[in-house]
Amino acid sequence: MPTPDDFYTPSQRALQKEAQHEGLSDVVVHAIVRDELEEIHTDYIRSRDYFFLSTVTAAGEPTVSYKGGDVGFVKVLSPTRLMFPNYDGNGMWLSMGNIDEAAKIGMLFMDMVTPWRIRLQGTAKLSRDAELIVQFPGANMVVEVDVDVVFQNCARYIHKHKRVETSPYVPDPDGKQPFPAWKRIEPLQPFLHPDDQGKADDEGGTISEDEYLAKVEDGTS
Repeated sequence: MPTPDDFYTPSQRALQKEAQHEGLSDVVVHAIVRDELEEIHTDYIRSRDYFFLSTVTAAGEPTVSYKGGDVGFVKVLSPTRLMFPNYDGNGMWLSMGNIDEAAKIGMLFMDMVTPWRIRLQGTAKLSRDAELIVQFPGANMVVEVDVDVVFQNCARYIHKHKRVETSPYVPDPDGKQPFPAWKRIEPLQPFLHPDDQGKADDEGGTISEDEYLAKVEDGTS
């Protein structure tokens, strides 16, 4: 089990002392912080169809990304390991590039209906192993994660939201998904991946940036 001194940084310790939270911060670590997944974490992660992924560059510049899929798309392999797929994106490769460069990640799993959340910090690596990728139809690579710490987190500031529907862009069992509207934007056509060249014509033709923004606003993008 992590100790408070292992878990907190000197700066965090300084702020705890300033706020007179030293005792509370120690108790919280002993109560909820674990270095491997327990049943309460595993069951919850397997029930989620999205999470927020934080990564950093080697220079420490952060980014946060939303990752969505089918329920259970984050697979728990053992109490100390899990993996998740990377699906087609916008070509920036920010999160995956950061993982390849710096490895350290944060994963925030949330339930905005109950509400509840679990936070996980880990060391990740990219895998192009075909035997792993085939477990996630539509994925282009897989991220393997070694768990560093995991803990459930107070949910009192989470606003309750009602779930409406699953994204139609989650790949189906054959790995197929609809062609996204942003790939129909006319100025982007010369720069799309070779596999996407010409597909806009099959989807009703190219659109302008304003037409795309209109789709975003009415929820049809």
